[in-house]
Amino acid sequence: MKAPIWIAVIVAALFTLLGSVFVVKEGETAIVLNLGRVSRADLGPGLHFKVPLIENALVFDRRLQVLDATPERYLTSERKDVSVDFFSLGQIDDATAFFRATGGDESVAVNRLVPIVKDSLRNEINARTLQQVVSGDRSEMIDAQLEKINEGASTLGVRIVDLRIKQIDLPTDSEVINNVYARMSAQRRQVASALRAAGEEQSRQIRAEADREQTVLVAEAERDAQRLRGEGDAEAARTYASAANKDPAFYAFQRSLEAYRESFRDGQALIVLDQDDPFLQYLGNDR
Repeated sequence: MKAPIWIAVIVAALFTLLGSVFVVKEGETAIVLNLGRVSRADLGPGLHFKVPLIENALVFDRRLQVLDATPERYLTSERKDVSVDFFSLGQIDDATAFFRATGGDESVAVNRLVPIVKDSLRNEINARTLQQVVSGDRSEMIDAQLEKINEGASTLGVRIVDLRIKQIDLPTDSEVINNVYARMSAQRRQVASALRAAGEEQSRQIRAEADREQTVLVAEAERDAQRLRGEGDAEAARTYASAANKDPAFYAFQRSLEAYRESFRDGQALIVLDQDDPFLQYLGNDR
């Protein structure tokens, strides 16, 4: 009869021991509640003890968590719509404040943090133009609001380490995207007109240079031709003069034959002359 009693005592002692021990892993923190009130907080990694049935331990993950949110629409300083898709990186900074604000429920913390982040982004985007929001330095825009975001997040025992903007879009159901496309098209047309004008100016310069070179080449060729023609005529005149001096009669005869050949080259020429015309002297002379 005594053995079963000792077994029951041992089993009860084991359950009591197991109920009084809890483990906090690396990257976690814990608080101990004594009848619902926080008695110990920010317990680090290791083996810890609590009073069974009276104290209760809550363990929280202190590692960075991604807090995602649905894309939000904002108005720029020009009253133009933009859709901003973002996410934030946060972690539990004060386990006691986190428990008191959310009861230890992370979903409650996320639902309360998202409006804080969205309102801060709204203030920053409302003060910027569309070009500054789309093409500006996003890290500068985030850094300007991160401190204000953490002021609100501190009431939840949470600290936002970083805020990242994944994408900034122009809503398709607004006129902003049409205005942007129209402005881009006008800029492209302006660039095209400038390039076309520059091309036409360069074309005119090339044509003018080519025309000038053509005129110079033609003038130089004509000059050389006239020089060569003059030299040839002079040489021919000297040849004719030398031949005439050697045999004037033969020279006259040769010149007359050339004249006959030119006159009757096509075979259809008709010349009406007097019988004693000097042009016919060699045709009627048998010498």
